[in-house]
Amino acid sequence: MAKLKSSYVCQSCGNVTPRWAGRCEACGEWNSIVEEVATSGVGAGPKAAVASGRPVELVPLSGESEDAIRIESKNGELDRVLGGGFVMGSAILVGGDPGIGKSTLLLQAAASLARQGKRVIYISGEEAIAQVRLRAARLGVADAPVELASETHVETILATIEKGKAPDLVIIDSIQTCWTERVESAPGTVTQVRTSAQALTRFAKKSGSAVVLVGHVTKDGQIAGPRVVEHMVDAVLYFEGDTSLTYRILRGVKNRYGATDEIGVFEMVGSGLREVPNPSALFLDQRDSGAAGSAVFAGVEGTRPVLVEIQALVAPSPLGTPRRAVVGWDSSRLSMVLAVLETRCGVRIGANDIYLNVAGGLKVNEPAADLAVAAALISSLTNSPLPADAVYFGEVSLSGGIRPVVHANLRVREAAKLGFGSVHTAKLNASERTDGVALNEFSALAELVGRIAAAGERNMAEAD
Repeated sequence: MAKLKSSYVCQSCGNVTPRWAGRCEACGEWNSIVEEVATSGVGAGPKAAVASGRPVELVPLSGESEDAIRIESKNGELDRVLGGGFVMGSAILVGGDPGIGKSTLLLQAAASLARQGKRVIYISGEEAIAQVRLRAARLGVADAPVELASETHVETILATIEKGKAPDLVIIDSIQTCWTERVESAPGTVTQVRTSAQALTRFAKKSGSAVVLVGHVTKDGQIAGPRVVEHMVDAVLYFEGDTSLTYRILRGVKNRYGATDEIGVFEMVGSGLREVPNPSALFLDQRDSGAAGSAVFAGVEGTRPVLVEIQALVAPSPLGTPRRAVVGWDSSRLSMVLAVLETRCGVRIGANDIYLNVAGGLKVNEPAADLAVAAALISSLTNSPLPADAVYFGEVSLSGGIRPVVHANLRVREAAKLGFGSVHTAKLNASERTDGVALNEFSALAELVGRIAAAGERNMAEAD
């Protein structure tokens, strides 16, 4: 009997090393390397027999191509993130923290497709069939003709879904619970997750069925997250949001058949996840327009313009090292904006505690939020509320200038649609202007700082 070869695999990033170490050299995680038997898959040694194969037919690049066939779930937000619906023959990974709502959304989508006459199979590896039925009853979809099974063995799952008519949609909840006989590792390890995902992805390509894999992201890193299979699948969707809040953001970070960075907004209610067709109105619903430190940012997520509130609080610091607390934005970007305000605009703000928050639980990644953040910081520092009908967007450069950003026309039109009367941004082209909105264009951040400070002095004079 051949001696089994062992390898050491990081459970956070999947990096393989020949020996154990306390810290992974690839991702920097501590105590994440686990020994695995490498009979096949990652870390396996060379096989004694040389694999035989037949040459495939090479075809020219130019030629006719078929459009992707999609099936719509009738959930507008989910279909938007997917690019128009589930693509037949594609593999989709849905990731997120436990309890964020992945199973709820997919069960609702499965019931909607089953009611349209599609064959939908839901494989649960975490819950028994009775538990899935209880959730379906709570969501009001218990009458949908969805086929259920509770199984974790990949070979058994493939034998089940290959029997009979090819399904239109297969949901595997979750990939961390699946295991295959091809590797001798515990379920949830990187090798098991990757090998199981490979087998299910091959089934999707061969049968033409859409396969959805659910992946958990844990905080301790002991169970492999879905990042180890991101390169295998056609689309990767991530659920964002705080479980203590009612709003959830479904973000597409990879999509071979649609736009990336698209978002869908949902509200968690008693009957499940309810789509929010107008997220701008949702994020601005509880806005306190008369408070200092509040600025409205016009952002773009994928192809959708979204207006969100940027909240800033500048307070005197009793500590030698001031605090910096950021929620929903890049902390290093905040440090850059503070440095530009100090150096280029002459604003003494660095000695204060800075608190920054993006209201509604949305995470803003684009640099176009620089101007809104700077406006909120100056408003809080000078205790001068910004105009209630003003919107801000623009990128701040290290020289103190304000640079234009892409999709400015979409941002301006969204602001006009929601009743905002003025837009503060960089110099715009003629094609990016919209009637009914007053444009306040700036070439340097110091101009905006001077205008906000002057408004604060006028407010103080009127109060006296």
